[in-house]
Amino acid sequence: METETVNPSTELPPMAAAPPSAPPPGGPTSPSPMPGSCPTCVGVMPAGPPAYVYALGRIEARFPRLSVEKEFAQVVGRGETKGKTDTETFHSVLSKPENRYLARQLCWVMTIEGLETYILTTRAITDIDLLVESLRASPDRMDVDVVIGVKGPVAPSDLCNGLMLPIVVCDQIYSFDRDTLLKAIPRPKAAPDEEFGKTTREVFEQILQTADNAGATDEHRALNYAAVRFPGFYIKTFEKFAAGFSLKSIDVRPSRLAAARKILDVVFSYTNRQTWVTEQWFARFDVTEEFPFLVSPLAQYFER
Repeated sequence: METETVNPSTELPPMAAAPPSAPPPGGPTSPSPMPGSCPTCVGVMPAGPPAYVYALGRIEARFPRLSVEKEFAQVVGRGETKGKTDTETFHSVLSKPENRYLARQLCWVMTIEGLETYILTTRAITDIDLLVESLRASPDRMDVDVVIGVKGPVAPSDLCNGLMLPIVVCDQIYSFDRDTLLKAIPRPKAAPDEEFGKTTREVFEQILQTADNAGATDEHRALNYAAVRFPGFYIKTFEKFAAGFSLKSIDVRPSRLAAARKILDVVFSYTNRQTWVTEQWFARFDVTEEFPFLVSPLAQYFER
């Protein structure tokens, strides 16, 4: 199969990226959630090395208190909502700049594989757009939100109507639907759209369903970054399927070259369906800091 026109090691562009927040004067500091959303959390971020998050899931906005829900209802009553569904109305109201005060009062929750996992906030009050722009007028089960940030303490019981989850201070959020992401992957020359699409969907689903993948460990951060920013594994898996191989496993291992930095190998193992011979292919990713990046391109992996 010809693949000369595709460079599988080229990183994908961010999908529907919101602008990152600017660092405070004088350099980065310990993150503080935005005022109003978590008044009891400011200044209690854990000391020591930050715990970074690179998570794939869905963001939901909820009413933390009855008074906020009633205020929202009054705003809806003053507007024109005929012909709109409840979801469209919710999206329409919060999308208006004059209603940002409501957005700052809401409880923003990230679910992963249907499970409530994090309560989200932002570093500054002006960054609320990062969360508002993740809302859809017509949400779909194929929607994906990527949250990049720093994990803090568990929320107090009075913050989000009794929901006690770790707080994540978001620095960047990407929102897109699954098909848009997969269509952005460069297709090998002469590869049928339908067959390549089936392969990319299967690989993406397998990464999402990795056990306990909340995007909070170095291994899961590397894997999630590869899922949305690195096309090499999708292209290689398509080639191996065409050659009669099965995708046996996806593993993340510390790189033998890691010294001062945290460098991990993401390894895809393929087994021939007739000969049972196994091949392994990998790429290296640096997860030392908040934003992972590719270190070395896709290559064959040999056990030592």
